[in-house]
Amino acid sequence: MCTLFAQVKSRHYHPVFYWGVVVATTTVGTTTSDYFDRTLGLGYVKSSIILLCVVIAMLVVWRHATGAIRVDRITARKDEVFYWLTILVSNTLGTALGDFVATTAGVGFERGSLVFAGLIALVAVARYSTTLPGTVLFWAAYVLTRPLGATLGDTLTKPSAEGGLGLGRIGSSLVIAVAMVVLIAVTSLRKRAIAIMRA
Repeated sequence: MCTLFAQVKSRHYHPVFYWGVVVATTTVGTTTSDYFDRTLGLGYVKSSIILLCVVIAMLVVWRHATGAIRVDRITARKDEVFYWLTILVSNTLGTALGDFVATTAGVGFERGSLVFAGLIALVAVARYSTTLPGTVLFWAAYVLTRPLGATLGDTLTKPSAEGGLGLGRIGSSLVIAVAMVVLIAVTSLRKRAIAIMRA
């Protein structure tokens, strides 16, 4: 909640706030997905269908309330609130999809990550070879990044008997955190350099 409040109140893009909210919503999404599946006993299939309907409903309401679904340049508070709510539900949906493919469908973590990487590649191809709306492709890709991340994470942390590499949660989390910090720093510096060159 703290990271979300800081991001929404901020008038400009701040990498620390933005990615802090992304990580936080990912964690909440995982917990919510587990609640739907284990506590409520809905299972991954029913959970995924329900969450997909919620994501679609969120986008419809967003479009109706603001007139457009903006993802590349968000300047209004209402758009930002809708954006983060949709991110949260998308992360929950993505977790349920990842668990379904890897465990219920029996694909496994490694092959599951290949499945979702392939689907993201198809979305990228569709971006340049079809006339599908960019907003639809953005949210399709975003939903798919969560199960890709989850299956890759499980590949790193799960023991070899369960199809993982057995690296452990702490070690894997540290490696991923360092990779995120480096990528965010490089991207931010590159954007700043481009802005200076254009000025």
